[in-house]
Amino acid sequence: MGTEVQCTLCPTECELENHQVGGCKVRINRDGTLYSLVYGKPCAVQVDPIEKKPFYHVLPGAKAFSIATVGCVLGCKFCQNWQISQALPEESEHRDLDPDEVVRGALYYGCQTVTYTYTEPTVFYEYMYDTALLVRKFGLLNSVHTCGYINQEPLRELAPLLNAADVDLKAFTEDFYGRICGGRLKPVLEAIVTLREMGVWLEITNLVIPTLNDDPKEIRDMCRWLVENAGPDTPIHFSRFFPYYKLKNLPPTPIETLNMAQQTAREAGLRYAYIGNIRQSGENTYCPSCGKLLIERIGYFVKQNLLQEGACPYCKSSIAGVWDQT
Repeated sequence: MGTEVQCTLCPTECELENHQVGGCKVRINRDGTLYSLVYGKPCAVQVDPIEKKPFYHVLPGAKAFSIATVGCVLGCKFCQNWQISQALPEESEHRDLDPDEVVRGALYYGCQTVTYTYTEPTVFYEYMYDTALLVRKFGLLNSVHTCGYINQEPLRELAPLLNAADVDLKAFTEDFYGRICGGRLKPVLEAIVTLREMGVWLEITNLVIPTLNDDPKEIRDMCRWLVENAGPDTPIHFSRFFPYYKLKNLPPTPIETLNMAQQTAREAGLRYAYIGNIRQSGENTYCPSCGKLLIERIGYFVKQNLLQEGACPYCKSSIAGVWDQT
C-alpha cells in the first residue's frame, strides 16, 4: 500500500500500481517512483532532410539528426510507424545512445538540428529534455515532431529548449480523437497555443483521411482556428493518407481532396499551405505578398532557395520562419 503513482506527463494521467506500466508502454512505477524504460535507448537513429519532418520554414536543405524510442501516448488506428509506436521496449531492438552521444553524432554528420520524431517524443521526455540541453550548448537547434498530447507543466518546461515544433493536428473534432486516436482534442489545441505563446516556431501537419476528417467545413474550421490562435504565418502541411495499421479498409486520399484542403486553408487566411508526400507544386513556398516562387522543392530535396536574409528578393516582404542557426 502507498506505492500508487499517477503519471502527469500526458493528459491520460495513468494511475499506476507498483510495477505497473503506463498506457504508453514505456513508463513504470517502481516502489512509488516513475521510471522511463527507454532512456538512452532509441529504436530509430537516422540523418534525414529537415523537409521530411516536415519543416518547410526551418533551415531549408538542412540535415536533421533524428531519434525516437518505442512507445506512444495515443493509439491512432492509422499510424504509419505502429511497429515501433505500439511496441514494447523488451520486444524491440534499440541502440544505447546517451544524450552526449546523440550530440556527437549530430556534429559528426554535419547536422544543424536534432529532431525528436517518428514515434511520440513525449514518451521519452526525460531523454529528450537532457539531450536538448546539450544540443543548445553546442549551437545546434532542437526540433520536435509531436502529436501535442502533453500536459501543460512538462510542455512549459521543455518549450524554452525548443526552436521548432511540428504538431500533428489529426482532426478538429473530439469524436475523431476519441474513436480513432484514443485521446482528446482539447489538450492538443492547448499545446499549440502554448508553443506559440512561448516563441517556438510552429508548423502543423494534418493527415487527410477519406470519410473521417476530410469534410470541407471541418478543414475550414480548423484553419480558421489556427489563424486566430497560432497566427496566419503558421505553415500547414496536408498529407496524403495510405491504408496502414488498422485502417486498411480506406482508400488513399484523392489528390483532389488535398487540393481542396490547400485551397480551403488559403481562403481561411493561412499564408503557407502545403501538400506533402506527393510530387507537385504544392510543396513549394511562394511569397504571400507578390506571389513569386521562393523555395522550390522536389520531394525532400530543395532545388532552389531564393530567400535573402529571410525576405522575398522581389518585393522585400519578410517571410516567417527560422532561416539561420543563431
